[in-house]
This record gives sequence, C-alpha cells and structure tokens, in this order.
Amino acid sequence: MTLPADCLARPFAHRGLHDRRNGVIENTRSAFDAAVAQGYGIELDVQMSRDGVPVVFHDPRLDRLTDLEGPVRSLTAEQLATVRLTGSDDVILPLADVLAQIGDRVPVLVEIKDQTCDLGPEQAVGQVVAEVARGGARLAVMSFRHTYIHALDWLPAGVHLGLTTEGDGPIEGWRDALDFISHDHTTLSSAAVAQVKQHGGSVLCWTIRGQQQADAALQYADQITFEGFAPA
Repeated sequence: MTLPADCLARPFAHRGLHDRRNGVIENTRSAFDAAVAQGYGIELDVQMSRDGVPVVFHDPRLDRLTDLEGPVRSLTAEQLATVRLTGSDDVILPLADVLAQIGDRVPVLVEIKDQTCDLGPEQAVGQVVAEVARGGARLAVMSFRHTYIHALDWLPAGVHLGLTTEGDGPIEGWRDALDFISHDHTTLSSAAVAQVKQHGGSVLCWTIRGQQQADAALQYADQITFEGFAPA
C-alpha cells in the first residue's frame, strides 16, 4: 500500500503554516487557512477533551500556548472552544470543525498524540475522519502508537493509515497493509526506512526547518513536513 500521488505532490505544513511572531499560532484555523492559500498539505495533532471529543492541539497540557494551566483533557470540548491561544484570536477547535474547514482542498495528516496507551481515542478520531472522508477529503491518520493505527483498519479505503517513527532500528508495528511512515528526518538513511519503501510504503519525514535539510531528506523521503521556511 502507498499514498496516492496527489497526497505527495506538495510539502506538508507542520501544524499548519504558523508564524507566532505575526499572531498565527500552530494548529489553528488561521494556520490552516494560510497553508491552504499556499497549496500546502497540512499536518495536525489531536488530543482528547474531557468528554471524549478529538480536538486539534499538540501538547498534552495547555500551559505553553494558552493562559491556562493543566491537561487538555481536563476541559470539555465546549470549554476548550472558548480558550484563546496566547497572542491570537484563535481557539482550540474540535477535529470535526477543522476537517470541515479544510474540506478536500489539500491533503491532511492527522496525528493521534499519545494518550494513556489504552485503546479508545483512536475510535473517536476514526469516526470523525470517516464522516469527513465521505465528502471527498484526502485524509491520512498516523501515530507513534501502532496499536491505535492497527485498530483503525475498519476505516474506508480512501483514508490512509501510517506510523510516526524515529530512530534507525526496526520499525515496530509496521505491516504491509499500512500506507506510509512519517519518519524523523535525521535517520532517513536507515535500513528500516529502506525496507518500508521496498515493501511499497510511502515515506514522509519530520520536521524540516530549512532548504538544506529538505534537499537531504528528499534523497530518501517521498515528501517532507516543514515549518519556519518556504520550501523550494
């Protein structure tokens, strides 16, 4: 299995095309609008609210990007939707709202962040992704937790599944039924990454922060996830 060509045509903006100095914060409506305007794919992160709703936010805690402290999952989705990100007018949105906003305009990589390592969060994410995919959205779901991804094999064929990976050792949880990995760019030359490609899987990478890194990564990867510069 592999990612289709239209999902690999352009680089993926890491957490959207964010620029904190100019009030565009990562994983927000503004960052996603900016990425779409430039034709980039989007990588975004999902945490769970207290009431089991997938919301778009990277950190397990609110402290770094808001004026609040504590875990994201200490608040309901309704409460999180009132939490403004520091230095902007954006708030923490449900995954369903974000995917509806993006629609089928660009491909989206949805990363399920590590939760408790118990199964459950991936099913809530899967339900949202499956519903949005029916409208033609180009979606892929990935996680460091391979148990999450293997539990999503019921998703429609148009939703692609992969693993977030790092290091130069064997890739735990890889199956030929998966479509891709997104690998740490510093170890793309590993034998394990080459083996994924030999088995027909696509290779993405994270996180590229300059053109020199991009050029080096693309010797091994099919596409990059980037931030902080405009890829050539």
